Amino acid sequence: MADSVQDTFKTEDEVTQPSGQWNAVFPVAEALRMAEAILFASAEPVTEKALKDRLPSGVDVAALLGELQEIYSKRGINLRQVGGAWAFRTAADLAFLMNREAVQQKKLSRAALEVLAIIAYHQPVTRAELEDIRGVETSKGTLDVLMETGWIKFRGRRRTPGRPITYGTTASFLDHFGLQEVRDLPGIDELRGAGLLSARMPSNFSIPIPANDPDELTEEEDPLTDIDLEELGLLTPRVEHD
Repeated sequence: MADSVQDTFKTEDEVTQPSGQWNAVFPVAEALRMAEAILFASAEPVTEKALKDRLPSGVDVAALLGELQEIYSKRGINLRQVGGAWAFRTAADLAFLMNREAVQQKKLSRAALEVLAIIAYHQPVTRAELEDIRGVETSKGTLDVLMETGWIKFRGRRRTPGRPITYGTTASFLDHFGLQEVRDLPGIDELRGAGLLSARMPSNFSIPIPANDPDELTEEEDPLTDIDLEELGLLTPRVEHD
């Protein structure tokens, strides 16, 4: 009984590991260093599952991330959650220091901004639905520009006649705009308060609440097949030999 109680209440400085692994006791401080190294070395945000797979078994990944987030909260870089994954980013109040190093990007056209906003709030959305909301035709060039930025992606195919492609936002979109999840997009009151909505907007105008998990297909969507990916240029066509 005593052993059971002792095993249940670990000290703050150690995590018990399976016999023969990491000398049976693995220091939390070392686990912090390892998680920190993985996050620093990764070019992309790292998921908790990826961290768990690379850290010693039994380590509380969520607790480690919380500790690292606290440690870096007042430093020049902060640990931030990006669409369900984690990454180090420049502290918001020091972003101006990066201006000289940043590549100056060409501003998106008004049409591209409109399309991006519609996709963000209405995803999953088809090209026809985009055009219906905007009231004008959407050029392929506008969608191509947004694809090149990495902010939108092909999601799947709508289960309607013609099986049109659906569009959604990406983790890069969340990362660029400093959002933890897509539901952190500003609502109608915030947009109106920031002066981004015309005072002549209809009284019944509303903005939908985006899906919380833009990566998960809805019941109205089918996943893209290899043939779809080949047609969209996302998969190299297979060459069959005689």
